Amino acid sequence: MKIIVTGSLGYVGKPLTEELIKKGHSVTVISSSAEKQKDIEALGAKAAIGTMGDANFLIDTFTGADAVYCMLALHGSFADPGNTADKIIAQADTVANNYVQAIERSGVKRVVYLSSIGADMEKDSGLIIIHHHAEKTLNKLPSDVNISFMRPSGFYKNLFAFVPSIKAQGIIAASYGGDDINIFVSSLDIADAIVEEIESKIPGKKVRYIASEELTCNEAAGILGAAIGKPDLKWLTISDEQQLNGYKAHGMNDSLAQQFVEMNASIHKGKFYKDYNQHKSTLGKVKLKDFAKEFAAAMAQ
Repeated sequence: MKIIVTGSLGYVGKPLTEELIKKGHSVTVISSSAEKQKDIEALGAKAAIGTMGDANFLIDTFTGADAVYCMLALHGSFADPGNTADKIIAQADTVANNYVQAIERSGVKRVVYLSSIGADMEKDSGLIIIHHHAEKTLNKLPSDVNISFMRPSGFYKNLFAFVPSIKAQGIIAASYGGDDINIFVSSLDIADAIVEEIESKIPGKKVRYIASEELTCNEAAGILGAAIGKPDLKWLTISDEQQLNGYKAHGMNDSLAQQFVEMNASIHKGKFYKDYNQHKSTLGKVKLKDFAKEFAAAMAQ
């Protein structure tokens, strides 16, 4: 199959490209950076240099493809005062509409979109609302376009954000924690699931959740603590106000900090995982103990 992969060689894009090429597919990777062309070609893929904000570029690149993998790559720093939540949401909406235009004009019939757990929520999901909007937009495509909405849980790599607090205070602290359930996923398990959906012959539109492991925050802290030589590592629950102040103290602008606090509150209250719990898929193969080796390496730096 001729397959288009958006999002360059990122957290999901690289293992996805590697797996597709291993299975004999012809892969073109879209990247906004010309510097990535050499790395893309080194994997055995073709590079298409352009942006998802350019609908004509997407139409040209999608034309002739059997399937496309679409994701939202957001630009700008969370510390930039001008990079507000409203601007990010508007940017994401533009990209989603460009995808619809490109898919319709190119005639592609198999689409896989990287959404997120929480995309079912109309409010209280923080910036995950961009995926709620995108799913609604992509659902407007004609009925002969087969779409799989992939909803992964929280990436293992997000745990790297706790490295500074562990080094400074010897704890993990967030506005969810303790016995709250946290659901993690590896990029490798996401890539495997996407490949399955791209190769699927089942028509129609579907939602598929992807998760690697379900743990309480205390259990996760125990696994990470054992890997870094801190077996008594705790995951403490702090107030929303403390969380907000913490984000702002680390340079996040107020607009985006509010969005993350809103999402964390939904995790703490159990709202964020409600739809996931009703439509679970089989857990993936990569467990937190596997990722903990990478976490320990980051702690050692």
